[in-house]
Amino acid sequence: MKTLKRILIALAVISISLPAVADEGMWLLPLLEKMNIKTMQQMGCELSASDIYNINHSSLKDAVVKFGGGCTGEVVSSRGLLLTNHHCGYSAIQRLSTVEHDYLTDGYWAMDYSQELPVEGLTVTFMQSMTDVTSKLEKAARKAQNDSQRDSLMGVAARQLIEEAISGNDFLDADISSLFGGNKYYLVVYKIYKDVRFVGAPPSSIGKFGADTDNWMWPRHTCDFSMFRIYSDKNGNPAEYSEDNVPYNPVTHLTVSLKGINEGDFSMIIGYPGSTNRYLTGPEIAMQKAGNEAGIYCRGRRQEVLMEDMLADPEVRIKYASKYSSSSNYWKNWIGMNEQIANLKVEERRYENDNAFRNWIAAKPGRNKKYAGVLDEIYALTEQLTAGEVNLTYLTESLGRVEIASIANNVANRLRNYDTADEATRKEMLETVDALMDSFYKDYNMPTDVKVAKEMIKVAKEKLPERLLPEFFEVIDSEFAGDIDAYVDDLFATSAFSSKEKAATDIAAKAASGRISFVDDPAYQYVQDYRTVGLAEQMSYTAASEKLYEARKKYIAGQMEMNQGKAMYPDANMTMRLTYGQVKAYEPKDGVIYKYYTTLKGVMEKEDPDNWEFVVPQKLKDLYAAKDFGRYGNPDGSMPNCFIMTGDITGGNSGSPVFNGKGQLTGLAFDGNWEAMSGDIIFEPDLQRCICVDIRYVLFIIDKFGGAGYLLDEMTID
Repeated sequence: MKTLKRILIALAVISISLPAVADEGMWLLPLLEKMNIKTMQQMGCELSASDIYNINHSSLKDAVVKFGGGCTGEVVSSRGLLLTNHHCGYSAIQRLSTVEHDYLTDGYWAMDYSQELPVEGLTVTFMQSMTDVTSKLEKAARKAQNDSQRDSLMGVAARQLIEEAISGNDFLDADISSLFGGNKYYLVVYKIYKDVRFVGAPPSSIGKFGADTDNWMWPRHTCDFSMFRIYSDKNGNPAEYSEDNVPYNPVTHLTVSLKGINEGDFSMIIGYPGSTNRYLTGPEIAMQKAGNEAGIYCRGRRQEVLMEDMLADPEVRIKYASKYSSSSNYWKNWIGMNEQIANLKVEERRYENDNAFRNWIAAKPGRNKKYAGVLDEIYALTEQLTAGEVNLTYLTESLGRVEIASIANNVANRLRNYDTADEATRKEMLETVDALMDSFYKDYNMPTDVKVAKEMIKVAKEKLPERLLPEFFEVIDSEFAGDIDAYVDDLFATSAFSSKEKAATDIAAKAASGRISFVDDPAYQYVQDYRTVGLAEQMSYTAASEKLYEARKKYIAGQMEMNQGKAMYPDANMTMRLTYGQVKAYEPKDGVIYKYYTTLKGVMEKEDPDNWEFVVPQKLKDLYAAKDFGRYGNPDGSMPNCFIMTGDITGGNSGSPVFNGKGQLTGLAFDGNWEAMSGDIIFEPDLQRCICVDIRYVLFIIDKFGGAGYLLDEMTID
């Protein structure tokens, strides 16, 4: 079993932030009473800390969920109706779509429970509690005689705490979350619901309006939402999908406000931000930039291939829509991050902070004894790690993106012990593999993968040092005269994994013989060659990373001591957080001021019927022309669209509820702005904004455009 240290490294390296300024902060909900609530109330919050987080009675946190593995959602009715972003539900909608029923292009609205579509594998997670257990783990560690024993004792104590937290309740799960670089630990208890059904979403021309061009940009005009429903057994407990399950009756749900927002209004967000690095040192930022550049290059080349095929064939478009969207989202994020790191002189500012820390250490002999040399160690290890960061990024983002190799490897791993297994186990293994292949090949197009493979192998040849070129490059040279295209064509022609039918036939024949091996399959050989060089590089990288983890832990402890008495928060790590601020405009550059809101007028102004990113449905144009906005429009006759506020968000906050001072839902967070793309490293109070879709636009699309107004009848609307 992994030691606690290994578990924590695998989770993420977590650090603290700078002392809070402006609206900076991804705050832990159990600490709101101590750290934040007075300031929040002075800014316009009418709630108590107990109204937001309480484990003894219902509170706002009980209506906020982790949607899937990487987004946030909120419960908006007593029947388990849930809102999240369109891009959060995108992969689920894609999996449910076919050429005949293209829910991505056309949208979908279930008109009753029977039309709600089950989404296999989708989960919704409710946080039950979050408790500081640092002292308990440190107490266990005091008996240790060395670092190895310390890790072991803390691991045992952590497992005991988890077992105690969920003992006697089969519906709970728990985890120990590392915060402040391993200087604090929280026990987080969850309840996970596994029957989640798709209720509705607008067409992508509304829910993804602007697509890649507008992504990470303001002004924005995207109605980025989708709707799902949580189902439970008849007792309200989590259950696997069953026709006998019923809509979940939550302990609380959100009230929706139609009163709108104004500049200066208090605004807050609760969600599950994924990852920030607010206290990287100067050279660590340089390393991140270098890794980003490698990812940008690889993904840009691959995405060109995908988009060409997607635009040429509707079936390919559906199959690759989610893959492309996920890839391009991070690709553009990395571009913006590197651009703003340079524009805002982030690296230089971090070196200044490093020097300030050195001066603080030098001011007292006791500090020098505790922290001397820690920055030098971080600098040296980062220099050592940077080349590995770049090489591993090029490896995974090029050679690791060939799909036929991934399915070959996954199938081989699941059948690895087939030869020695009993008959019952063999049958189970074959059924598991068949389900795996069904899922994979549903969204696979071999001709597209051929093009990607050719492009990615050329990228690897171009960018990787010779020592990291896998052995199949020798085959390319010796058997194909250096012709990568010819090698790839032969690989796909001879591999059993180029289609589900060929793979199934090959596996069945091997199973009948009683022995399953894929060592002669060229796709499997490809991935083994790739993994051989990758694992060697990864081992060296991991060894240095573990040393960096320990050095950074000490560094962060020093930061906590230096800032003792100041409000501080840990970096994001996919635990529930709250951020607050104001609805507020900003000035991106001299002479330019961006308003705090957009309207439907902007959608019409951006319309371009010849560009798939900016097509506007005729029905939406008709509603706009008739000004048929119902109760959702502004008093001046316009239709609200999106707005911005100064909250501190990052990936994972997508779909998070945005609240007014009364704790009512005013919108859904869905993006950050280009001018502050370095915000995961340094919060930029003058520039950083969270982009939100106005809840009035969401309800307008559901009701007036989608004709599913009955869904609003189960909501509490003020």
